[in-house]
Amino acid sequence: MKLHALSAGTVPSDHATWECAEIARSEIEASKTAIGNLRLSERTRHRYLNPPADTPYPLEYAYFLLGDVRARDVLDLGCGSGTNTALLALRSANVWALDISPALIELAQQRLDANGVSAPVRFLVGSAHGIDLPDASVDVVFGIAILHHLDLGSTSAEVWRVLRPGGRAIFQEPVRNSRLIRALRRLIPYRAPDISPFERPLTDAEVAAFARPFRTARVRAFALPHVLLVQAVPALRRWTDTAHRLDGRLLRSRWLEPFAGIRVIELTK
Repeated sequence: MKLHALSAGTVPSDHATWECAEIARSEIEASKTAIGNLRLSERTRHRYLNPPADTPYPLEYAYFLLGDVRARDVLDLGCGSGTNTALLALRSANVWALDISPALIELAQQRLDANGVSAPVRFLVGSAHGIDLPDASVDVVFGIAILHHLDLGSTSAEVWRVLRPGGRAIFQEPVRNSRLIRALRRLIPYRAPDISPFERPLTDAEVAAFARPFRTARVRAFALPHVLLVQAVPALRRWTDTAHRLDGRLLRSRWLEPFAGIRVIELTK
């Protein structure tokens, strides 16, 4: 597994503070990740191998959109500690895994070893604002909860650049459209140490702007407020599956989509 450093000058100077904050946040995330928890359960492996199109779970739907990636070049953008990197490799993709944090990349490498992943994975320590890959070099960019950490304009241009013609980008992101909720969020002074000052939920307008350079865009909404409530309150978590199934039924009514808290996005170059 080859580790590449980001070449000097790749990241614009106005992103320097942004990226230092992300590296600091990631160091804390890495320190909280127990080595013993790096192994994927058989249920997790099976769940993301071939999920159905009508799944009410956003991550399962992102993996449904992936389709058959055997021998395809896939960039795991913002790979973190490597959960998706391992799953992509287990689906026989040729995986590039990029993250700004050397500590998280090290955990991702350990996760591959812990799960017996023998397929070659190429790791990149670097920035999504300046991806250290050639133009038109990957078939799929796969990013889970990464865009809301980033400058969207720079990242959109980079994702478009590295994709081959006809290539796809698949993202799962938090979205909050309410101006009131966003304003209240800014008034709360406390932030957990593993949350950087630059990360924030997106809006549907920001998602649309990110998608503008691409030939096609599909967006599906997930997670109405009752799902977020069940996930947040420990006493309610036994109702998680029920909440997601109800969510899937309710969101067949498109008028509820602005109130949902997650989007899965598929873009085609």
